[in-house]
Amino acid sequence: MSTILVQVAVPVPLFELFDYALPADTQVPTAGCRVRVPFGSRELIGIVMQTRPFNSEENETDESFVTEHKIKSILEVIEFKPIIPATTLDLLIWAAGYYHYPLGEVLSAALPALLRQGRHLDLLTQYWRVAPDANSAELSRSPKQRKTFDILNLHDQRGAPESILILMGVERASLLLLEKRGLVESFMQPRELIKHPVNLAHMPLLANPEQQYAIDQIHAVLGRFQGVLLNGLTGSGKTEVYLQAMQPVLEAGQQVLVLVPEIGLTPQTINRFKARFHAEIVMLHSNMSDVARLQAWQAAYTGHANIVIGTRSAVFTPMPHLGLIIIDEEHDLSYKQQDTFRYHARDVALKRGFDQKCPVLLGSATPSLESLHLAAEKKLLHLHLNERAGNAEFARIHLIDLRNKKRENGLSQPLLDAIATRLKADEQVLVFLNRRGFAPVLLCDACGWQADCPRCDAHLTVHYTPRQHLHCHHCGYQSRLPTECPACKSVNLIPTGAGTARLEETLIGHFPDHPIIRVDRDTTSRVGSWDKIYQRANQTGAAILLGTQMLAKGHHFPNVTLVAIVDVDGGFLSVDFRAPERMAQLILQVAGRAGRGTKTGQVLIQTRYPENPLLLTLIRQGYGQFAQEMLQDRKSARLPPYRHAVLIRAESPNAEKTEAFLKAAIHAFKMGIEEYQQQTGQMISTPHDPNGLEIWGPIPAPMEKRAGVFRGHVLIQCAHRRLLHHLIEPWWPAMMHLPERRGIRASLDVDPMELS
Repeated sequence: MSTILVQVAVPVPLFELFDYALPADTQVPTAGCRVRVPFGSRELIGIVMQTRPFNSEENETDESFVTEHKIKSILEVIEFKPIIPATTLDLLIWAAGYYHYPLGEVLSAALPALLRQGRHLDLLTQYWRVAPDANSAELSRSPKQRKTFDILNLHDQRGAPESILILMGVERASLLLLEKRGLVESFMQPRELIKHPVNLAHMPLLANPEQQYAIDQIHAVLGRFQGVLLNGLTGSGKTEVYLQAMQPVLEAGQQVLVLVPEIGLTPQTINRFKARFHAEIVMLHSNMSDVARLQAWQAAYTGHANIVIGTRSAVFTPMPHLGLIIIDEEHDLSYKQQDTFRYHARDVALKRGFDQKCPVLLGSATPSLESLHLAAEKKLLHLHLNERAGNAEFARIHLIDLRNKKRENGLSQPLLDAIATRLKADEQVLVFLNRRGFAPVLLCDACGWQADCPRCDAHLTVHYTPRQHLHCHHCGYQSRLPTECPACKSVNLIPTGAGTARLEETLIGHFPDHPIIRVDRDTTSRVGSWDKIYQRANQTGAAILLGTQMLAKGHHFPNVTLVAIVDVDGGFLSVDFRAPERMAQLILQVAGRAGRGTKTGQVLIQTRYPENPLLLTLIRQGYGQFAQEMLQDRKSARLPPYRHAVLIRAESPNAEKTEAFLKAAIHAFKMGIEEYQQQTGQMISTPHDPNGLEIWGPIPAPMEKRAGVFRGHVLIQCAHRRLLHHLIEPWWPAMMHLPERRGIRASLDVDPMELS
């Protein structure tokens, strides 16, 4: 009797697929459906990849089959319509292969948490209503909760959808607090999906000639794949180009996927799009509740959502009518996942556009060198926006030479004078320092002892709020602020250097009558914090915005006329060959926040190396010339994008064990090269050949000890992408079974963006 075998991708760190028997009288699921299966002592949710008949007599000598009674049965078929449509499944299979990551974990990561847990796709919406016999008298001391209760009380016992309540000004946090107090209750209701035609809510702005040319070029490639690099200066109106490029796509009933690098940009972007289109727009990012994320995913999956705006993981969202993909700030490092499944959303989006025959629009004022290289090879259509929208003028950039100048916590007198001038004119100032906390080092003035992290090769950062403590920003270790030096017992402990908290204190001392808005991870963790920042920044009147790179990423602050960059030298002196590119992008992105309104902007950059040729090229000749020089340097040094790279990372509590594993991995890789040469008769050229394959390492990571483990690297580079992947494909899964791997945590990073 024939049994149906179902091949399942299970979310475990193994590269194999697993066979399960389909219970009798059960409908056969198709590829992309979820099933609940036994796996060891656990029950897991897997994805069906294929089915085939099993006959024990025919297959008893085939080692790929086991006898029928040993095959475990599927516990539950969760659905028979694929939860992962064929086009999305093909994309995920490609991504798992390209990034050499277990398919089961890739498929699982692409689903919302509730679907990973086995919840049925029931298209439900979360509703809220006032609980029976609820007494609001006890809310007299909680004005936010009282307001929420009163709004909800306007609805009868049928309740109101959470999405409608949020539009009415209700905060989800207030609903949860009221639910905890027993005053309101939530329940699920079937969602009515009615797709309405998209209409304009506001007429498009008048495009200037450069914008119109870009819009026309994008419209000309709709309906087929074409990568487009929109290289537009900050304030040149890239968003308006996005909006007008989307219009015919939406009017044709198709969907648009918009990726943004940071959660903080999502509300700003969605407001711009809502102001232009009457359309169903949903957000997808990690700060959403599991229910809200599932509902947004469902809207995209069913085709009900016209526009999907999300961070990098949204690139895998099923969209049956996808007509355009937009990646804003395409250069941003946030698009690269830096742990577990290390994919790059920009590259995955280009593959998705190719598969689904739609254009992919990459927008940036400072494009990545990889994208510029593709444009130079005519693989991307390169469009330019060299004029600022409206009457806005370019900010003037000046260097402040810090040599022989006194500084107060990093701020020179010329910089303080410039800030005072702008504030006196009732204008706003943005002060940028990419270092949070109060001070990066605690130093003993008597013996030179420094407070170091016991788990990392790093100093502990001094924090005074919300409490006094030392904090490692690499592993999260925290300790009390000591009252005396542990080495010499001196009480003269000095916080050295400056972080954003210390700069805030210094600026308050100089400008006590002006509001100072600090923007870093410590001040934006609370729900609604970004909205408050935008509200204050968009008000007229003198103010100082102070923060880290969170301020640099596409935010629109119309009243900022001066940008002050406290320190740029570290980015040009890093051991990472990508660091100068990222520093230049950061400088221009921050500088672009100045002068976006009608007033001329100014940018002041403090540096100890005012003759730095890269910095001078950037500010005198612009990013285009800087990028060309960097590309030439990369070509001469045989570095990406002119060669393709993979980085092997390994870590363990023992440095010798980490190195031993990496050496064993290199030996196995070289054996694979020899086997390849014997099988094909094709010689792989030596590292000295420009087209050859190079193996660098093993070497310690730039920060060798981190979070209590010792980390090492091996970098493999090759001029031929296909050859590199051909060699890695059988080798990397085998590395998981090396004897030297015991006690080692290892990962493979294809096209690495960081060497840390």
